[in-house]
Amino acid sequence: MMRDSAASIAAAVQSSKTTAVAVAEAALARIAAYDAIQPQIWISRASAEQVLATARAVDARIAAGEALPLAGVPYAAKDNIDVAGFETTAACPAFAYSPEASSTVAQRLAAAGAICMGKTNLDQFATGLVGVRSPYGIPRNAFNRAYVSGGSSSGSAIAVAAGLVPIALGTDTAGSGRVPAAFNHLIGFKPTKGRWPTRGVVPACRSVDCVTVFAHDTVDAGLVDSVLASFDPADAWSKPRADRDLAPRRLGVPLRRQRQFFGDAESEYFYDRALENLAAFAEIVEIDIAPLQEAAQLLYGGPWVAERTAAMAQILTENPDAVDPTVRAVVEAGWSKTAVEAFNGVYRLAELKRHADLMWGELDALVFPTTGTTYRVAELAAAPIALNSNLGAYTNFVNLLDMAALAVPAGTRHNATGFGITLIGPADTDRALLTLADAYLAKASLTPPPPLDLAKDPETRMQTVKLAVVGAHLKDMPLHWQLTSREAVFVEATHTAPTYKLYAMADSVPPKPALVHSTEGGASIAVEVYELGVAEFGSFTVEVPAPLAIGTVTLADGTSVKGFVAEPRAITGAEDITHLGGWRAYIAQKN
Repeated sequence: MMRDSAASIAAAVQSSKTTAVAVAEAALARIAAYDAIQPQIWISRASAEQVLATARAVDARIAAGEALPLAGVPYAAKDNIDVAGFETTAACPAFAYSPEASSTVAQRLAAAGAICMGKTNLDQFATGLVGVRSPYGIPRNAFNRAYVSGGSSSGSAIAVAAGLVPIALGTDTAGSGRVPAAFNHLIGFKPTKGRWPTRGVVPACRSVDCVTVFAHDTVDAGLVDSVLASFDPADAWSKPRADRDLAPRRLGVPLRRQRQFFGDAESEYFYDRALENLAAFAEIVEIDIAPLQEAAQLLYGGPWVAERTAAMAQILTENPDAVDPTVRAVVEAGWSKTAVEAFNGVYRLAELKRHADLMWGELDALVFPTTGTTYRVAELAAAPIALNSNLGAYTNFVNLLDMAALAVPAGTRHNATGFGITLIGPADTDRALLTLADAYLAKASLTPPPPLDLAKDPETRMQTVKLAVVGAHLKDMPLHWQLTSREAVFVEATHTAPTYKLYAMADSVPPKPALVHSTEGGASIAVEVYELGVAEFGSFTVEVPAPLAIGTVTLADGTSVKGFVAEPRAITGAEDITHLGGWRAYIAQKN
């Protein structure tokens, strides 16, 4: 799929090395091909005739001498953003209307030479961080369709991740412009409130809504910002563009005990690695994020949910059955909020914002995980509200406290989904965050995400688990057959981190070791790592006898894998063989 950037396309079209028509034809072909994979990322699309007519007009403008910063660049718009010629649905057919004019952001993109290819799917009324709450189907992660795309800007993120368009507009109230970016290996740029006008955008929480962009790199995100960031006097929430410098000397991160990864060891590892890379040029400062978490709770647990209710009042009153059941359950809670609660919420938020403003006197920026984990679509169906809340653990406070944010990639999980971090700064540090992101990405040297293969449904990608074995399951040992019979693939021979002790258990047949984590007197213990399918891993785990168990083992390089651990009773009467460094050395000594 295409990975040409918006900047490179615009430069080529502007210099007549290609034409907007040629670019549009290629985009139409890519979109048509991807229809066989995920047509549900779109709610409506421009016809080929409309697209090509717009492209011809762009070519004519260039021929007439216009300089267009987005000349011929195809883009997609989330379907809560008005674009003339398209219905706006907010993913609710009963709500649909035909706007008389485009939103301010769509007008500015068109003036810059960009071409709208269509309107993308979303969590209905932009309520959700998951991408599964739409009657138009469920957009799924571009790299593994067993997993959620992230929302609410789901379709826009997938359109960029799949290479259909180089940029796409989303919106962000609680994190919707950042979560899908993380899951799909993208840049998610959420500007300061009011920096990009929201006139012509269906409100979620009008006082904190932002338009966002998804892109593959910071250059494209900055290019879009240069086009969209200016005052709109017709928008009550717009403000003049301002740019503040940010010298990334001190970066705030949550206290270790406040970091929530919901059991996702890979996410925890990638976050730690990101902080190590950032520490190469900035001081990492652990901070108490409880005030930020309290602010985050106000968005859905406090009176701000009533702002969503206000935005949807008519359809909730006149046609509530047209609203997605989960969305309705969330938003109808606003009916019970009182004016007294609203004012108390405003007062408390002001206090929390003052805390945040003072925090910037000690810190230059925050670096948080974008999310602590990801979920399968099936998991979200079983617990839609609770798991959605988990995805917002690090995002919900940002707009309420008037901060700028930029989500950037930080790793690829074994299931091919992305993990990301978010750089967060005070209002108006938008451009400075792009510079900070460049410094981080240059240091991180991330492995590119796996290529998309349109001939293969990523959902068929076998889910695998890496397992470290330490004793009788090693190659040529008595129980190794339990791995080979499950077609386990050898990955590497390595060692644990130097924080383990190894014991030879008493009266074990065949002889088996017990690996025990230890903060004192530990050593690096030799292990072999194998990879096997999830189902095979499950059947293997069932056969592990007490007092052994399968837990999480940290390897010498800092990564974590599943592996053999032991209950405390395993060392009763056992021989401490830690000094030998591994089970093979113990067996050789016995023989």
